Amino acid sequence: MQNVPEEWREEQRAGGGGEVDAKPWEGREALFQINTVNSKQDMDRGKENGETGVKERRKENVEMMNEGGKGTDKESLMMELTRLVQKTVKESSWWERRGIDITILVLAFLLLPPAFLLLGSSQILVFVLGMVLMGVSHAVISIKGTHLASHGSLSESPAWAEFWAVFFIEVCGSFTARAGVTGHIKMHHAHTNVIGLGDSSTWKIPCLPRSVYLFIAPLAIPIITPLVALGQLKDHSVSQALRTVLMVFLGFYSQHWLLMHVSGFQCPYSSLLCMLLCRAMFSIPYIHVNIFQHIGLSMFSPTRRPKRIYQMTHGVLNLPRNPLLDWTFGHSLINCHVEHHLFPFLSDNMCLKVKPIVSQYLKEKALPYQEDTYLSRLQLFFHKYQELMVFAPPITELVGVQ
Repeated sequence: MQNVPEEWREEQRAGGGGEVDAKPWEGREALFQINTVNSKQDMDRGKENGETGVKERRKENVEMMNEGGKGTDKESLMMELTRLVQKTVKESSWWERRGIDITILVLAFLLLPPAFLLLGSSQILVFVLGMVLMGVSHAVISIKGTHLASHGSLSESPAWAEFWAVFFIEVCGSFTARAGVTGHIKMHHAHTNVIGLGDSSTWKIPCLPRSVYLFIAPLAIPIITPLVALGQLKDHSVSQALRTVLMVFLGFYSQHWLLMHVSGFQCPYSSLLCMLLCRAMFSIPYIHVNIFQHIGLSMFSPTRRPKRIYQMTHGVLNLPRNPLLDWTFGHSLINCHVEHHLFPFLSDNMCLKVKPIVSQYLKEKALPYQEDTYLSRLQLFFHKYQELMVFAPPITELVGVQ
């Protein structure tokens, strides 16, 4: 039987100001904590303590509870929901909790050999098929894989979880694992839609016109990502910076070498162009998904953020099922994003499994369960680009739930 956080048994320390006791989640040190520091301290702590080490990551992997105070009915909503989710998780097999998502990643790697061979064909349709296979494989590995690895969802072993984080984020994703975990887990998840912390402002480039930002600029992500990673190395130790450089280089060079020696590319520049096209294949929907599900929703003040369940239900949105994006990005980034932010330690498949439980519970409690279509969000951002992506967002005050 799994070890689960003590909060799922609804046992809190007396008083509302300290940390909540927690047992390891599946042998990990994932703690639910109460947020009692101000935004500046949060930001400094996130930057100073951003480590890829599993012990550090586990403490932030499941976001701060921010459920201070003794139990009123409203304050126990999150506890009640976690008990329902706990029951489903405890009854689930390893195959459901991790196996299905690991299998999808394995299949993505298995698509790479035929993709390289097809890229060696002189027939245009066969060559295009090879491009598509490699683009889909890269998206699954570099988006779904890096996301699961950043949350430590690929292994119960701390050592293996650390290995997979470095492999997927640095070798496959061309980014620094330390900065990736810090930005995603310790900032975005811990401070979802909190102004100046987890408000998704890193995705905004106000100087770009809307059409360029939405449909052209994302194609440069394969080039921008490693450059941003290099800029992050100044905050790393020498050994971490050296490892990141070597891992990113290994990822680029291995693909280039295989294109030259397996696919038979004669010109290095044609190989690099092929790499760019394959890596950029899903860049446009990747940017769209990241902005659609948070920007334009409720934003909160660092000093007056609501309790966790209100913060996540008002500040996160689900997109509908999409067979292609569900496989390449993962359910937690597409149609189960609300569930993912409420329970970020769950795998993609487990987020999908608890989705009916979460949605039914929120609707029964008259809490928002926000959903919208991809096309609807795209139209909204296209017509209200200045308001959403240029101007500062208004702060939402949830009266009566603070």
